Amino acid sequence: MYAVDLDGLNAQFAVADHVFFRAGHGGLPVADIANIHATATISLHGAHVMAFQPHRQDPVLWLSDYCRWETGKAVRGGIPVCWPWFAAHPVDSGKPAHGFVRTAMWKVMATEALANGATQITFSFTESEATRALWPNAFQMELMVTVGAELQVELVTHNTGNEEFVCGGALHSYFRVSDVTEIAVLGLEDCTYIDSLDPLHRKLQKGPVTVSSETDRIYVDTTADCIIDDPGMGRCIRIARKGSRSVVVWNPWKDKAARMEDFGDQEYPGMICVETTNAADDVVTVPSLGEHRLQTVINVE
Repeated sequence: MYAVDLDGLNAQFAVADHVFFRAGHGGLPVADIANIHATATISLHGAHVMAFQPHRQDPVLWLSDYCRWETGKAVRGGIPVCWPWFAAHPVDSGKPAHGFVRTAMWKVMATEALANGATQITFSFTESEATRALWPNAFQMELMVTVGAELQVELVTHNTGNEEFVCGGALHSYFRVSDVTEIAVLGLEDCTYIDSLDPLHRKLQKGPVTVSSETDRIYVDTTADCIIDDPGMGRCIRIARKGSRSVVVWNPWKDKAARMEDFGDQEYPGMICVETTNAADDVVTVPSLGEHRLQTVINVE
């Protein structure tokens, strides 16, 4: 359990009718946001958006009932922040999958009630001796979350060192759906993708993306919005991106779900990941004293 001064956080950063800090599952500290547009919950562990629900709408994000609410463990669902690499480390499989920031404690830097009724909260995470043991570069990260009629999440990578570095990452978004076999993901038609289940061959997407088995694909060289068309819930979820030319679509299906201890055996029909990424060909070079911004904007239509 993290030792966090919740009273101090609330004294400095709580905003009436907008933001309140409390202990969540496992004692992990979270920020609850409630305003005229929507509600959301964000964990300081990983700066992890765990819930977003516009008023008079169903929850937009999916969160497993089998999450491990423990220090150092990733939360299954919501929007994990993957950085400074996506998936397995490119040369050292002993390093943590999806990098190290999603299991680290982030610091709250600012909260604000915006003029349009939305709420913004900013987190930061900075290099340390522990991060340098995994990745040798000097950096400072910011994550800005704006909760309003839409959800905006922006990850800013600052290179504070004297040399450029290369990094990948993702806003690894899990979405709640009625039945993954009945939905379609639009916007990736005619895109090339890397099938992680058949990685030696690049393939061309024909028509909308549908799911009828384990699916793990990196769509490359695309900046298009993605739309999850879900007739069972009577809604479309639009995912717009900036600073990203790749999209990951993932569902573990039955067999892989059964092998994952933080994923229920029968949970896979209710979710799909459509991720805003810097993956595969889309890793980025950040110059000395430069920055890179990776942003996703999610709204329900």
